[in-house]
Amino acid sequence: MKALIISHAHPDFSIGGAQVASYNLHRGLRQQPGWTSHYLAGIGAPVMPHRDTPLMAMDRAPDESLFWSNDFDWFHLGSKDVGGLMAHFERFLAELKPDVVNMHHVMGFGVQAIRSIRRALADVPIVYTLHEYLPICAHHGQMIKPKTHALCLKATPSDCGMCFPEIGAANLLRREAFIKSFFAEVDAFVSPSHFLLSRFADWGLPQDKLVMIENGLDAGTPAPLRPLAPGGRRNRFAYFGQLNPFKGIKVLIDAVTRIPEPVWGDSILNVYGGNLEHQPEDFQASVKDLFRQAGRRVRFRGSYKSHEMPDLMRDADWMIIPSTWWENAPVVIQESFFHGRPIIASDIGGMAEKVRHGVDGLHFKVSNADSLAETMTQAILQPRLWDRLHAGIRPPTTADEAGARHAELFGKLLARRNDRRTGPVAAE
Repeated sequence: MKALIISHAHPDFSIGGAQVASYNLHRGLRQQPGWTSHYLAGIGAPVMPHRDTPLMAMDRAPDESLFWSNDFDWFHLGSKDVGGLMAHFERFLAELKPDVVNMHHVMGFGVQAIRSIRRALADVPIVYTLHEYLPICAHHGQMIKPKTHALCLKATPSDCGMCFPEIGAANLLRREAFIKSFFAEVDAFVSPSHFLLSRFADWGLPQDKLVMIENGLDAGTPAPLRPLAPGGRRNRFAYFGQLNPFKGIKVLIDAVTRIPEPVWGDSILNVYGGNLEHQPEDFQASVKDLFRQAGRRVRFRGSYKSHEMPDLMRDADWMIIPSTWWENAPVVIQESFFHGRPIIASDIGGMAEKVRHGVDGLHFKVSNADSLAETMTQAILQPRLWDRLHAGIRPPTTADEAGARHAELFGKLLARRNDRRTGPVAAE
């Protein structure tokens, strides 16, 4: 059996949780008996396309391909080049002849790609992996009120119309109907968190099509724990992630500045992150001002690559995930647990689901710098707490295990498809 895994980007060109998860699935699925996999990833500028086709080969990997696109409608999650999908994407599908197609995002390809799969491959099962809330929420898929930044509990056209009066409830209703018309072609929706699945169930996706499967991790060798001198404390904190308004970096730095000096002592927060220069200017200015206020308590280390994580983890005792939006299943949670580091995380969404308070990590009240400062103080002053939480960490799901779970799901969908093809057998 052959699976086609479609991602909006390739991890060789763009680092992000969805592309890492999809690529790990591609690798894990190839390890399953009777299965092969082909990986198709979106690509765009600054890479230049070929003259006559958006398709590109990957020299090092015959089972990987790229599809160039630069015409994406973010509001409708649609392609502006439907002709290109029909002429090139559908030809690619017809030639590859996969038995199952698993999409991760539609960015670049457009939601119309789902119908292209149907046209080219008839009743081949289609699985759509949900990584965030983009189909539900027109505000960057964050489910946060754009003006107040308050958390949004449920999306309806009328509620969303209040957030976007310039768009209006009627247009938001049409957006929802447009996306759902393509989602109706999907046989199963997979997500690595129950929380995200519950949001899509509330939005109207059929409950019997929703499947929870953890993302698989392929992280190499665990980093050794930081050696402690006699009387030393587990007081090295780390942040890994984008520096944008939704990841909570301002809450984190603010919290660090609130911890009294006698408590903080020689503690350090290492910040590994990038893309601050691409954020709104007022956000950049406020983050830089907080860094100045924190002084030597915070060390800004810049961006990083996935393969550098084991070395960077060597100097970390705690991982902090202060996101101010719901999140789903941040890959940094799996990476932290793989390396044996307890996590301090916001108490909402997939973070609260994946990090078990008092078992393998600690929760603090989302967007509350005082609550985070109190939790970090607890971590600094209670040495046995780290030992207990470290002992409670469970190994994350591996790429091979995720591949096995997906192969099981794909097999069930193929059996169901075959039953529909043969129809009921008449009794003799």
